[in-house]
Amino acid sequence: MTARKAVKFVLMWMSLAVLFNLGVWYFEGSAKALEFLGGYIIELSLSVDNLFVFLMIFTSFGIKKEYQRRTLNYGIIGAIVLRAIFILLGIKVVNSIHWILYIFGLILIVSGFKMIFGHEDNKDYTDSKVLKILKKIIPVSDTLHEEKFFIRHGGKLLATPLFAVLIIIESSDVLFAIDSIPAVFSISTDPFIVYTSNIFAILGLRSLYFVLNALHEKFKYVKVGVALILMFTGVKLGILFFHIEIPIVISLATIFALLVGSIIISLIATRKEKKDEEEVKLKKVDL
Repeated sequence: MTARKAVKFVLMWMSLAVLFNLGVWYFEGSAKALEFLGGYIIELSLSVDNLFVFLMIFTSFGIKKEYQRRTLNYGIIGAIVLRAIFILLGIKVVNSIHWILYIFGLILIVSGFKMIFGHEDNKDYTDSKVLKILKKIIPVSDTLHEEKFFIRHGGKLLATPLFAVLIIIESSDVLFAIDSIPAVFSISTDPFIVYTSNIFAILGLRSLYFVLNALHEKFKYVKVGVALILMFTGVKLGILFFHIEIPIVISLATIFALLVGSIIISLIATRKEKKDEEEVKLKKVDL
């Protein structure tokens, strides 16, 4: 999928989310519509960082673009199922143990700090614990076999590196859900709102991935914006202990400002770096 085509699909999925939100507003009222919008923006924002992880996983295993599509499709299906399970369990826990929200808040704040100060930009996923566990369950071949997940070699069933990538992606999505779902809980604990906002964000992930794949170098500071969103939602949950509740409109404005601000800063920084590189080249030519 080309970047231009991917952008069109991203806009299509976003348009569908907006239409759905209008339906929520019509049938459920403005408060629920704002909750859906907040949940959707949070999930979409956090998905960006998750997609960067997907990109690193594919890069680590040397998976070509033409073979990534199938893995992403299965990954998204898995994410939809996992979200349903995590959301239902999460809401049940929150309804039973309300103070768990404060724990969720702490987790989000810690995750935000780790995202900013962690060093996983060049992580090698070919040496991951998930892969080591997988190899104990089923042998993994050393070479790709197009889009196949399994092959038979010498009478033995082998998993391909593409299947290993799928498992690692699914495992990373589990970790991602630990951050994203509590973050959405800072906006709403309505199962319908939480799940639908998650699903609409997830449905556009494949297209968004191909956009980021083409333009990821231009969004180098988006990760910081996402981390700040995590910390903000963590604080939002934490201060509930003191019976302080940040209005949803302010929450939406803050989240939107952090995301858009990080994108703008990234673009400015990228343009400046490009300009500096061109100046260096010109100086070398003059010499």
